[in-house]
Amino acid sequence: MAFLALIVGIILLIKGGELLFDGSIAISLKLKIPKFIVGMTVVSFATSAPELIVSIQAAIMGYPDLALGNIVGSNIANVAFVLGIIIIITPIKVDKVFFKTDWPIMMVITLLFFLLFKNDNSLSTNEGIVLLITLLIYLTFLILYKRNDSEEDALLNYQNDITFSRIFSQLIFGGFFLWLGSEVLIKGAVELATQIGISERIISISIVAFGTSIPELSTSIVAILNKEKGISIGNLIGSNIFDMLGVMGITAIIAPINNVDQELIQSDFIWMLVIAFLILPLIFINKRYIFGRIEGIILISIYVAFISRIF
Repeated sequence: MAFLALIVGIILLIKGGELLFDGSIAISLKLKIPKFIVGMTVVSFATSAPELIVSIQAAIMGYPDLALGNIVGSNIANVAFVLGIIIIITPIKVDKVFFKTDWPIMMVITLLFFLLFKNDNSLSTNEGIVLLITLLIYLTFLILYKRNDSEEDALLNYQNDITFSRIFSQLIFGGFFLWLGSEVLIKGAVELATQIGISERIISISIVAFGTSIPELSTSIVAILNKEKGISIGNLIGSNIFDMLGVMGITAIIAPINNVDQELIQSDFIWMLVIAFLILPLIFINKRYIFGRIEGIILISIYVAFISRIF
């Protein structure tokens, strides 16, 4: 029953994430918000919604390892598994903006996130506020930096003729499915960990994190099919940043994270840092700065090694 609860929870999270994603984009375009802003904010936040709801619920219910492990595991899955799958499907040329802003910002934020936990294995309300302020600074920078970037205007080819009643129903049902899915998923994860004698940390950074990363995978694949390859990498970078700053910032403000498993800080965090760093040298394997199938296989292999290590 515990494993079935995990599956049902993941399905509800996926469906809730899809509805929230569609509704959020539709209402943003209805309000005439520029597409590049929608792409950098709404898309990343909507695809991070499952992680947000799961982490908040886990923290409130007294499972800090689930709350943090979900974020660490999702970030690793996004960069290693999801990106690996994407570039195996189709190679992607990396733009200069990746070197100048995207990758350096992600690394700085990842280091900040690590240092906040390394000091005392916890994340206080004040530290959560710091993360949210950092997110606002990041979003302000993006809006100012991308304001004159015409390429981003083609970021989303999305219908904006959906009625407000349909948008409202998408948002309501999306939120409900996310809440219900998080309840079922967390209880199933805790029960499964108890039954097979492993820690909540292991369940959270593997099964739970993989389930909450599925929206990023589906969004990126859809972007590729629509020949918008830039969003596939940008979405993953943005989602990871939202996870660390937004998801954990909001979670810590609502329910501070305390007494985190040392293994998360001393081992899983290091894997997250190393994998995030490795993206840069992997780009230089190909002199044309193309993420190809070789790099994809390397990333998938790293993810398999990470999962194999924790079990």
